[in-house]
Amino acid sequence: MSATPHGAAAQPFVAHPIRLTLNGQARQLNVLPWTTLLDLLREQLDLVGSKKGCDHGQCGACTVLRDGKRVNACLTLAVMCDGAELTTIEGLADGDQLHPMQQAFIQHDAFQCGYCTPGQICSAVGLANEGRAHDRAQIQELMSGNLCRCGAYNNIRDAIEDALPACRRQGGES
Repeated sequence: MSATPHGAAAQPFVAHPIRLTLNGQARQLNVLPWTTLLDLLREQLDLVGSKKGCDHGQCGACTVLRDGKRVNACLTLAVMCDGAELTTIEGLADGDQLHPMQQAFIQHDAFQCGYCTPGQICSAVGLANEGRAHDRAQIQELMSGNLCRCGAYNNIRDAIEDALPACRRQGGES
């Protein structure tokens, strides 16, 4: 080991082993302690559906599901996901059968450029899991952490409102 300017020995970076279930598959990974879940997904696992929008937890483009609840992957350290069940946009569909929320977004044209769509859909599925949104105003409030720069909010709310009953019938997520 080399000495630091203050005379202390430099410590090597140590990757931490984590186990998690990602889109239904058990995974064992080694991650550095500062690696965000978003960077792990995009850069190490090639799951690029979750987007890096602001990298500060302000836009929701990186939203994924951790144990069925919505989280901003840009604010979540990967080591915090040890033992967790993670679902990304890539894991919502069941083969060729889209998740009801994905189908509703298509039916209601709830996207324009599509950049925010994966985060919007994962957040909406998490919203269904929570069981708290019972009307349009509650959907709007509970989805306020997901921004759409194209302004497709009305169609997004229509899609969510339409898909909530089907999501709840199947237990929130597929």
